[in-house]
Amino acid sequence: MKRIVILGCENSHADQFLNFIKKNAEFSDVEVVGIYSDEIAPAERLAKIFNLKVMESYDSAVGQVDGVIITARHGDNHLKYAHPYIESGVPMFIDKPITIKEEEAIELGRLLKNASVKVSGGSSLAKERFVCRLADDVGNETDGKTLGGFVRAPMNADEKYGGFYFYAQHLTEMVMKIFGRYPESVRATEYPDRINVTFFYKDYEVSGLFVYNNYLYYAARYAENGNVGENISLSGNNCFYNEFMEFYKLLSGEEQQISYEDFIAPVFVMNAICRSMDSGTEEKVKRFSI
Repeated sequence: MKRIVILGCENSHADQFLNFIKKNAEFSDVEVVGIYSDEIAPAERLAKIFNLKVMESYDSAVGQVDGVIITARHGDNHLKYAHPYIESGVPMFIDKPITIKEEEAIELGRLLKNASVKVSGGSSLAKERFVCRLADDVGNETDGKTLGGFVRAPMNADEKYGGFYFYAQHLTEMVMKIFGRYPESVRATEYPDRINVTFFYKDYEVSGLFVYNNYLYYAARYAENGNVGENISLSGNNCFYNEFMEFYKLLSGEEQQISYEDFIAPVFVMNAICRSMDSGTEEKVKRFSI
């Protein structure tokens, strides 16, 4: 059996993943030996539904598991939850936002890399079917070279779990998945009902639109010889399955699909967006090494 714990189970990913484990025969060798949340109610709810043990502390299963899923809603908890388990080298899934602070992203990336911990996670939207298709189109120069693009995603106006950062990685990582992991700079303007962002790449620009409390997702690529865009519906979408399967493959001994640098890169783009909203000017995305 592959023994795992789920830490920060107030996120809906915990429900999704537990349902996969319960209902999908391909995951019958996964055993959830404990769940934890700083908020006791979500943990007790899932414990009752799935007949699970609520852990007394987030680090109480160190040395007793084969993998860790971290789905805390607040990004400030991700490094905290991961840290005690890193030395044991077990694979990890870390949900978006990877962290909120840039310095914590670097610390987490270095710890994971130095311990050779296999990691997956980030935004589930980066694994959505159409988003992956557009990424392939950019890489293959389908319909010619890329001229630009547009991505729209939700933003919560009064999110208590880290404010802007709680939802921001969805749009940010969709852009990065499709158009390139490292935009050079960003410019962002906040309005009462939305945030407009321009992502500046070397050869083109991509427009981003965060809309407060409106749960429409959309992505488009503009090319020399054609434009392709599509509304993205999460109803019946396979992106949650895809991200759990990626973690399951790590548990099964396969190699991780993303570099440690690329894994933490969205944190630096999100922070650049925040700096731009504050300054009213274009802001460079900080370069980093781990």
